[in-house]
Amino acid sequence: MKTLFLATVGAAAALVSAPALAQEAVSFAPVTTYGTLGYSNLSDNGVNLDALQARLGARFGHYLGVEGEASGGFDGDHVNLAGDAGSARLRNQFAGYAVGYIPLSPNADLFARVGYGQASFKLSDYTLGQSFNANRDSVNYGAGGQYFFGGGPNGVRLDYTRYDYTQHDAGANNVWSVAYVRKF
Repeated sequence: MKTLFLATVGAAAALVSAPALAQEAVSFAPVTTYGTLGYSNLSDNGVNLDALQARLGARFGHYLGVEGEASGGFDGDHVNLAGDAGSARLRNQFAGYAVGYIPLSPNADLFARVGYGQASFKLSDYTLGQSFNANRDSVNYGAGGQYFFGGGPNGVRLDYTRYDYTQHDAGANNVWSVAYVRKF
């Protein structure tokens, strides 16, 4: 299922970007860098975890880029752990992505990204009085948009990313993010 979804997203991105690439020669210049600082919400099956998220990235020309992100959880949620009451909290999350951009105007872009990440969660079982850490590797993919005010270096970014955990029956998270973005 994941492979089919990734193939579909890749094919759609290729079809959408092909006309834009055909109009001009592909150039990896100029190289621009950026950073973001924002809020993310990880959700799955009624559990919502809040995090502060930071990204650093580089964009090569108009259409391609790479970025890395790090998140730290600051709020947990109540969960059911094998029939016991408990809580879950994101400790941290790190990921790296390849990013494809579709420029809409000099100030606005749509983008899609795919990458690999790792998340660490703290789970507490109130009944047993125990806490433990759960680390999960994930294949991440998503899309979003960004807008820069007045063509300047400051903007806002909204995106959705799906973390599909690679461990058997480890589930997935839907992650919605909003961030301040600054070009350097």
